[in-house]
Amino acid sequence: MMKVPCLALSERRSVRSPVSQSLPPLCSMRRREGRKRGWSALRAAMRNIRLTLSYDGTDFSGWQTQPGRRTVQETLERAIAELTRDERVHLNASGRTDSGVHALGQVANFHTNCSRPAEVIHRAVNARLPADVVILDAAEAAPEFDANRDAVRKLYRYVIHDGRVPNLFLRRYCCQASSRLDVPAMARAAQCLLGTHDFRCFESEWPNRASSVRTITRLTVSRFGDWIWLDAEADGFLYNMVRAIAGTLMNVGRGFWPAERVQHILASGDRRLAGPTAPPQGLFLVRVEYK
Repeated sequence: MMKVPCLALSERRSVRSPVSQSLPPLCSMRRREGRKRGWSALRAAMRNIRLTLSYDGTDFSGWQTQPGRRTVQETLERAIAELTRDERVHLNASGRTDSGVHALGQVANFHTNCSRPAEVIHRAVNARLPADVVILDAAEAAPEFDANRDAVRKLYRYVIHDGRVPNLFLRRYCCQASSRLDVPAMARAAQCLLGTHDFRCFESEWPNRASSVRTITRLTVSRFGDWIWLDAEADGFLYNMVRAIAGTLMNVGRGFWPAERVQHILASGDRRLAGPTAPPQGLFLVRVEYK
């Protein structure tokens, strides 16, 4: 009778069937699910604080925390944790703004065990923040409130200066155009973008989301003196969508393209046919609306 060689304990542990090798360890999956349920239960027992924020994005590398970078999220989370003494603070925003983009009315929320009133949190955290970010308002929110998922509409404004001489003191808050722009032509071109469309032609690095269909309810181009502003309000925006629309309309304003070309760009779904992504310093998140 042939003897089967005996495997050492370490060798026996390493032998797995092809089926088991293709599946993630069940105990690991259960641990992850357990941690998620535990964190959700913990948050349900904590207070939920809603913040309305304003920040100058010039010296920030955007909203989201990044290793070795100064970001709005990390700056706020550190200031909050210093006050609340919570071991873990996660600030959840309505959306992530890019490097150099500003906010007049960003909304975010965080969960805390801190018992201080919301108005005290408002003042005390502001006292710990640098000059380029400020909390405008802090209020108690329902436990289930989520600043990102519950947002139903956002308004962005893109600011352009097309005067003959650049504005030295506001250069961090506008896009400087090299020539006078035709605002009526830009406004006509913008009309075809109103409503529900697939806006992939205005999205950088498509696809970034499950769907690139969005509904724009307001898109206006206005002028006062040497200043132009584009207001875009929608149920959501794709990555660099407003800046790509601004760059496209500026090409119309320069006379490079007829206003009718924007309709063709939208129908094509091709980012290469649209205008350049306008610089970040002209973009402001004005407000976020909820039900």
